[in-house]
Formats: sequence, structure tokens, C-alpha cells
Amino acid sequence: MTLSRPFHIVLIEPEIPPNTGNIARLCGATGTVLHLVGKLGFSTDDRQLKRAGLDYWDEVDILYWPDLESLRTAYPDARLIYTSKKAETPHTSFSFREGDFLVFGKETKGLPEKLIAANPGTCIRIPMSGKVRSLNLSTSAGIVLYEALRQAGMLE
Repeated sequence: MTLSRPFHIVLIEPEIPPNTGNIARLCGATGTVLHLVGKLGFSTDDRQLKRAGLDYWDEVDILYWPDLESLRTAYPDARLIYTSKKAETPHTSFSFREGDFLVFGKETKGLPEKLIAANPGTCIRIPMSGKVRSLNLSTSAGIVLYEALRQAGMLE
């Protein structure tokens, strides 16, 4: 497969339909491909999922994968950027490149610790202060994607 879009968002086992719907809408607005990996915590026919995406579902390229390895096999040259609150590098200090795959874990658990430990050079976090431990998945996807788009000069 070729990398025909500037960026890709990968959701591993998303659990909450409105988050995925909001991210789909984000992808439609930015020309980003959405990859849904593994067992979803909802049906893709879910009313909340469709409502969150509004009337933009035909604007979104969505690909489904049984597991992350299948995605990696289909895109062997892809650079996967893993997001985790446990990563060392802030997203604003990371150098994104066109074609990057921005990978997000499930809402309740994030990405597996083994995956983060095995990929320290391509793991990023969104800096936060205070007692809040995490951000909403769709908010996080928007923050990271727009920083990548900014760095690529695609926000004009």
C-alpha cells in the first residue's frame, strides 16, 4: 500500500463510540486516514458513533485491521508514532513527517506498556499539569494531529 495521505490516525481497540465518531470527523476535515485496529468496544452501526461523525462519514477513509501487526505488514515503510502519558518526549518537541501514523490506545488503558517500552524513539506525550491524569481520546487526537499538520506546513 502507498502512503497517499499526509497523516494517518490509528485507534487501537477504541471503546467509546462518540470519541471514534469525533475522530472520524477530524479525519474527514483534514484528509487523514482513520485506521481502527482490533476489537472495537461498539458496533460501527452504533447511533452515537454516527451522530458524532454527523454527515461526514463519506468524507472519511476508514480501514479496519484485526491487529497492529496486520497494519504494519500492509504499510512496511510506515513510521508509527505512539502516544502515551508515560512517554518522555512532548509532542511539541517531536519532528513529525508526512505519512506518519499517529497511534492511540483504548480510552481506559492506553497503549500496552510493552509497546511503549519497545519504541522509545517514537513515543510522545501531551504535557499536562495539575491533577488531571489524561485527556479525552478525541481531544488528544486533535492536539497531536494539528501539531503534525502545523509542522508539515499544511494549515494555511
